[in-house]
Amino acid sequence: MALPKANRLKSRKDFQAVFREGTRRHGFYLTLRALKPQHAKQPSLDTATKNTQVTDSAHLASTRVGISISTKVSKRAVVRNRIKRQITAALYNLLPKLSPGWRLVVVVKPTAAESKCVSPQFLQELEQLLAQAEVFDGHS
Repeated sequence: MALPKANRLKSRKDFQAVFREGTRRHGFYLTLRALKPQHAKQPSLDTATKNTQVTDSAHLASTRVGISISTKVSKRAVVRNRIKRQITAALYNLLPKLSPGWRLVVVVKPTAAESKCVSPQFLQELEQLLAQAEVFDGHS
């Protein structure tokens, strides 16, 4: 199951912002980078930037997620893509529980490729990391 387009982190600028400003939570298989939603924007005088701020706040309405998996995890694209699909499926199931506005990047560690039975462990660790980062609804 693919994530809806509204919930995907796509641009390089977004990934860089999460890596630069986001908090980190480490697990055995994954590292989670989470950037909190920013409610207060800086006021500006330019009308062009006001228009972009409106679209930015509309963008922040849904939690957006990106997955980063390098060739250090596995040289084989088949293995990397399988891991990515499993993480995407786990995130798809967790999406309704997440607070709106977060930008998340899931970084896969090389230990993930060594594990044979990946799916239940990924789901459990991903839930644990999201709970530590307080991304679930009910945390602020």
